[in-house]
Amino acid sequence: MYTQALDAQPGAAGADDAEQQARLARFQERIDRDEKIEPTDWMPEQYRHMLIRQIAQHAHSEIVGMLPEGNWITRAPSLRRKVVLIAKVQDEGGHGLYLYSAAETLGVTRAALIEQLLAGQARYSSIFNYPTLTWADIGAIGWLVDGAAIMNQIPLCRCSYGPYARAMVRICKEESFHQRQGYELMLTLARGSAAQRAMAQDAFARWWRPALMMFGPSDAHSVHTAQSMRWKIKRFSNDELRQKFIDATVPQAHFLGLSIPDPELRWDAASQHFQTGPIDWGEFEAVLRGDGPCNRERLAARREAHEAGAWVRAAAVAYAEKHPEHAPAASVG
Repeated sequence: MYTQALDAQPGAAGADDAEQQARLARFQERIDRDEKIEPTDWMPEQYRHMLIRQIAQHAHSEIVGMLPEGNWITRAPSLRRKVVLIAKVQDEGGHGLYLYSAAETLGVTRAALIEQLLAGQARYSSIFNYPTLTWADIGAIGWLVDGAAIMNQIPLCRCSYGPYARAMVRICKEESFHQRQGYELMLTLARGSAAQRAMAQDAFARWWRPALMMFGPSDAHSVHTAQSMRWKIKRFSNDELRQKFIDATVPQAHFLGLSIPDPELRWDAASQHFQTGPIDWGEFEAVLRGDGPCNRERLAARREAHEAGAWVRAAAVAYAEKHPEHAPAASVG
């Protein structure tokens, strides 16, 4: 989840360079000992590149992920629901900022990453290119999308790169709140009127498959997962995380009384796991290419917000130049 486009091939380390090979060996020994790699430590360029792509995509996903839910803030059915949703969207904005900061420790600027996003050159999680059609979608996103995020992100708290791992500790705590509020909303609808139950079922049916796709392509088609796991950027493969999510979520859906939109879903006694039908990876690839239901809408909204905020960034730069003692270490993106 949030790392679906991670597709970096480890480059040649210089087989004839004994010193380079020795540095790589020492680096791997540190990884194997579960030591944290810090920004000032030596690291292979491919390790740096993989981290930049993963962290940047994660940051972009948090920022774009504000849009499907922010659309419902003014239409929340009660003051309590409005306050909760505002808090959640605010959290997601904060997550993006934490992650951009973590990426900056690897030598890339926040401005450059944001420019790549606005230009359509950077990817973010495919899940955020689906529309939120009803209020129940807010519950489905919290329960399913943030639930999938937690499944993927808790292992990232043990990522080998220190700044990323430390950022994930706080992010995971807040994501757990998001997942609980989503499930509580769905529970309220499931115990409500016939119309509310139907709305919950419809939202669940539309978000179930995209949520399964969040973990990325199957291991058979994820060529570079092995290297990411060897460097302990990832701790589990895509299919392992997807299975954990399915096994945790199916009983929750049964408790809610919701019908899972998969006629092939079954409990496999031999493996002690739920087995699902095939996933439409053609749809997944189409959404990543920019052909999802809301790809253009999402990027247009981000560009509009970026342009509208230009005066704020200019004011921040002007203030920093006038009061250099108060200026942050990183440049304003």
